[in-house]
Amino acid sequence: MKNLTESAPSPAADADIQGILEWLAVGHDHSGSNDAEQLYGQLFKLRNTPLPLPHRIKLLDLLCGHVERIVKTELQGFQSVSLPVGRRVRQRIKRVIRLLAALTQDYFNSLAKLLDSDGGNSLHSPQNSLLRAMQGIIWQIKISHLLAAPTGTGLWQQLHAAFRTARRLSLETFPGPRGGPGIQRAYTNILLAAVAHPASFSAAELTFISSYIEGSPLPVELSTMPPASDDGVFWIDPERDFPAHALIRRIPAPRSQPLYFSCAAVAAEIYRQLGELEAGASAASLNLPAFAETRSGQGVLRRLAELWGNPAKRRFVRRRQFSRVNLCLGLDNLWRLMRHNDPLPQLSEWMVLNESPEGYALMHVKGSTEGLHIGDVVAVQVIDEQDENPKPWCICLVRWAVSENPEHIELGLQLIASRAIAAEISQPDNLDAHRVTALVLPETLPLRPFESLLVASGKIGNGNTPLVLLIEKDNLLIREIHAGKLTEQTSNIELFNVTRSGSTPGAVQPGSEQAAE
Repeated sequence: MKNLTESAPSPAADADIQGILEWLAVGHDHSGSNDAEQLYGQLFKLRNTPLPLPHRIKLLDLLCGHVERIVKTELQGFQSVSLPVGRRVRQRIKRVIRLLAALTQDYFNSLAKLLDSDGGNSLHSPQNSLLRAMQGIIWQIKISHLLAAPTGTGLWQQLHAAFRTARRLSLETFPGPRGGPGIQRAYTNILLAAVAHPASFSAAELTFISSYIEGSPLPVELSTMPPASDDGVFWIDPERDFPAHALIRRIPAPRSQPLYFSCAAVAAEIYRQLGELEAGASAASLNLPAFAETRSGQGVLRRLAELWGNPAKRRFVRRRQFSRVNLCLGLDNLWRLMRHNDPLPQLSEWMVLNESPEGYALMHVKGSTEGLHIGDVVAVQVIDEQDENPKPWCICLVRWAVSENPEHIELGLQLIASRAIAAEISQPDNLDAHRVTALVLPETLPLRPFESLLVASGKIGNGNTPLVLLIEKDNLLIREIHAGKLTEQTSNIELFNVTRSGSTPGAVQPGSEQAAE
C-alpha cells in the first residue's frame, strides 16, 4: 500500500484507490461473469482517477489478475455447449468481452503515455504492459473460437500493430511476468491456434490444442523471407485484419511486407510424440495434457500435424446452390433412421449455400439444433417437392461451424458416404461388452474407395480388431469383419476401413451376406 500512495495523490484519488483495493480484497475469490460488471466499474473508476503513471499501472496489474480469473472460469464452461450458443451464454460472454476490451485499451493508453517523449520512461518494464494489452486481445480471439463465432472486427489488426510496436522497441524477446512467455511467444501461440482452423474443432478440443501449444518446447520463428523449401509455411500481412495464410494456398500481395513462419518443426514433433504414445509412453512423460493418451486426443494431434505441416489446396471447386435439405443429427438418430426408414420428428431444415464432391456448406433455416457439435455425424436429404419419391440420405461429418448470433449458424459438412446400413457389432474378444450400434458405409468414389464402419468414439478396439457384424433386414445377417485402418476420428465418432475375414461357423463372407438359421 505504501508504494501505491507515495507521491501524495489527492484526497479524492486516494479514496478511489482505497475503494478499488477494498473491492479487490472482497472479490478476490469471485470468478464468475457476474463480477465482470463490477470489475468494469472499477476499471472505469481507475480510468477517471488522476494518478501518477506507475501507480496506475500497478492498479491495472491487480485488476488484470482478477480479469484473468473470470476469463479462465468462463472458458471452462464451453465444454458441452450446443451450437449455436444460446442468448443467455452470449449475454454473459458479451460482458466479459467488454471488460477485456476496456482492460486492453487502458494498458494501451498507459503505454502511450509511458513511451511519450514527455512522459518520462519511469516504468522499468514496459514490455509487461504491452504483453498484458496483447493478452487482452488474445483472450477475445480465443473466446470467439470457442463460440464458433467470427473474430471481432479489428482484433487481428490491433494485435499485429502491438507486435510491430514490440519489435520496433526490441521488447518481443523479453520474458513475461514471473518467467512466463514473452510477447513473441504469446503472439506466435495464437497464430498457431488460428491457422489450425479453430472452427473445425469442438470447444473441448480447442482447450486441449491451447494447452498443447502453450506447453510446446519449440518456438516459432518469424522472418521477412519465406523458408527455402517447406510445405508448412504461413505468412501474415500486418496491415490486414486476418491471422495468417498458408503460402501454398495464397501468396502475399506485391506491395505488402509480410512476415513468414514455418510450422514444420512443430508438426514433426507431434509425429514423434504420437509414435511414443503408440509405443506406450504416458502423456505426463511427454509433458502433454492427459487427453493426449486417449484415441480422440491422438486424433486431434494427427489433424494438427497435417494442418500445420502439410496445409492442402482445395481439391474441388465449390458450386453455389440454393436448394434445401433435411438434416438428421447424431449417430443414434441416424441408426434409427436407417434401421426403420422413418423420418424423425427432430429433423431440422437447412439451405445449401454451396457444394462440391467433398461436401456442403449449409445455413440453418428452422428446427432444433440441440446437441449439435463439431465433429458429429449427420445425414442430409435433399427436399424436392416436385418428386414424390424421397431422396436418399447422405452421411456427413460436421467439419466446421460459424455462428454470429443465437438465431444463425452455418455448417461445413464433409461427405463420407451416399448411403448407410444400420448394424450392430458384437466383439468376440470381449464377451461381456454390450452390442455396439454402427453404420456400415459403402464405398464412395472418388473420396472413399473402401467399405467403412462408423461407430461412436472409443466403442471398439484398435485396428485389426475381430468383430461380428449383425444386420437385421428380413432376416438376421451375420458377417465377420476386422476394423482396419482408422480413417476419420473426432471426439464423437470413429470411421474404420472394413477388412474382409474368412468364413467361420455361424458367419458369412462379406459381400455374400446370408441369413442366419
